[in-house]
Amino acid sequence: MPSTANSFDLTRLRAEYLCGRLKPSDIVETVLERIARRGDDKVWIDLTPRAQLLARAAEIERRNPAELPLYGVPFAIKDNIDFAGRPTTAACPDYAYTPKASAAVVQRLLDAGAIAIGKTNLDQFATGLVGTRSPYGAPSSAFDARYISGGSSAGSSVAVAAGLVSFALGTDTAGSGRVPAAFNNIVGLKPTKGLLSTRGVVPACRSLDCVSVFALSVDDAESVLAVAQGFDPADPFSRANVEAANVEAKSEFDGSFRFALPRATDLEFFGDGESRKLFEQAIDTLQALGGTRMEIDYRPFLETARLLYEGPWLAERYLVVRELLARKPEALLPVTRGVIEAGAKLLATDAFAAYYRLQALVRDTESIWAEVDVLVTPTAGTIYTHKEIEADPITLNSRLGYYTNYVNLLDLSALALPAGFRADGLPFGITLVAPAFHDGTLCALGKRLQSAMALPMGATGLSLPGTEINRPATTAALKKNTAIRVAVCGAHMSGLALNRELTERGARLLRATRTAPCYRLFALEAFKPPRPGMLRSAEGAAIDLEVWEVPAPAFGGFVDGIPSPLGIGTVELEDGESVRGFLCEHYAIANAREITHLGGWRPYLTQRS
Repeated sequence: MPSTANSFDLTRLRAEYLCGRLKPSDIVETVLERIARRGDDKVWIDLTPRAQLLARAAEIERRNPAELPLYGVPFAIKDNIDFAGRPTTAACPDYAYTPKASAAVVQRLLDAGAIAIGKTNLDQFATGLVGTRSPYGAPSSAFDARYISGGSSAGSSVAVAAGLVSFALGTDTAGSGRVPAAFNNIVGLKPTKGLLSTRGVVPACRSLDCVSVFALSVDDAESVLAVAQGFDPADPFSRANVEAANVEAKSEFDGSFRFALPRATDLEFFGDGESRKLFEQAIDTLQALGGTRMEIDYRPFLETARLLYEGPWLAERYLVVRELLARKPEALLPVTRGVIEAGAKLLATDAFAAYYRLQALVRDTESIWAEVDVLVTPTAGTIYTHKEIEADPITLNSRLGYYTNYVNLLDLSALALPAGFRADGLPFGITLVAPAFHDGTLCALGKRLQSAMALPMGATGLSLPGTEINRPATTAALKKNTAIRVAVCGAHMSGLALNRELTERGARLLRATRTAPCYRLFALEAFKPPRPGMLRSAEGAAIDLEVWEVPAPAFGGFVDGIPSPLGIGTVELEDGESVRGFLCEHYAIANAREITHLGGWRPYLTQRS
């Protein structure tokens, strides 16, 4: 039988395994059920067969959960990374091969007890930041099917955001491990170059490529990094970790810290005013956590970024596919071929000239690290629909690299974090950037920031383990008690149809959580679309919900719009706190469908679709 585990975050999953309430085979069945419920979402290129997954689970079940750091943890692999016995396509069927051995980084995860669920979709040959350049289809943002997932690690990001796996591997050359994280409200860790072996990875730009980690939390990403990293003498680009020398820098984030951000004239949101406001709110939160801001001249970073696709590093991409291009050029999508073919025209003199310029830009940017601990930018200035990308695939793709393309060229580490939601329910993210081998430093600050923002994990609607409401002390509404906390359990939740009724009134999401285990949930299908009806009952269960903070002046208008038999009462949360929340009159459930066993409204919507 599928497990009842709602969240696959490592903290909750490990607790369930250690106390014996779950087995890896339970999780495998749950993963497969969730994948089946989503249907053809274009996330997967190849799924590991069920029999093979259950055999792997049985193998792990013979081990002690306490002895394996990733015991029974389901994960996904971007399909330009080898997994033994399963095809690697790089989203190009004519390029496909079946490796006998797994990539070094995959093998380290398997040895730690993880279960590889399958291979995920990507922009062909990891060339793109949009997630739409694949013959296997285009995954969408986990929050709105009209919008792109981001790329090139498209499928990996959605698999994590949708709660199909605990974490996923991506790759990152120009931002492919960060942009999809922003568009799906998850964490994207782009480690220092060479910290994770790239042996067994189809190259994009071999001298710049990194294996990246997508996770629901910074804690989880850091745990995966601890297992996955390690010097690989068989990989000429592998580097030994010198994080131990960074202990003092890491400790600085327990208190005050200094961060840089681009000066106002260098910030670019491409007309997206909501994303601009969310970035400003994130900066306010960093200051409330003890950060001191400093604006910098961002132009050297932008010039470096342009080198990636306007300079000779395109020749590295051409090297990977030149034989296939010569033999069968139509094997590549036209947009991918158009980008990569330009690499054939570059000369050695172009490479040296660009290399010299890069070294000068490295020197120009080095000085800021003497002044600050991290650089903070939006992960992407805005997000686009599938139709917008189809109409202008090159220009809009380039815009998505505005804050990402320079990181690997300058040998920096980066951590993409969720940073709020626009009024239309789409997520926004920021990125923390630091010098090489400051990965632990980024995670230390990232954990504080993620806890302070208290956003739901991905599109699961579930709260960060151990998260309490922790808003900056400077928030005027909290100081003056001019806001009312309201629990919503249906279409008013993040990314759903009625969420705008909250955001348009200036409401803010405080956290995703659950009720106390004493509520029943019904689908009132007489409404079009259906709405949830929740009743307190001794025979009930814990129900997923979100707690929002509504400005007091707007609360009355919000309540006036609630149709009978729904209303606002008092809802008890799992931590014992009581807040205002949606409840249903008893008569309304007479002919309603009970969905208490699903644990929340989102699983009902998934099942219904």
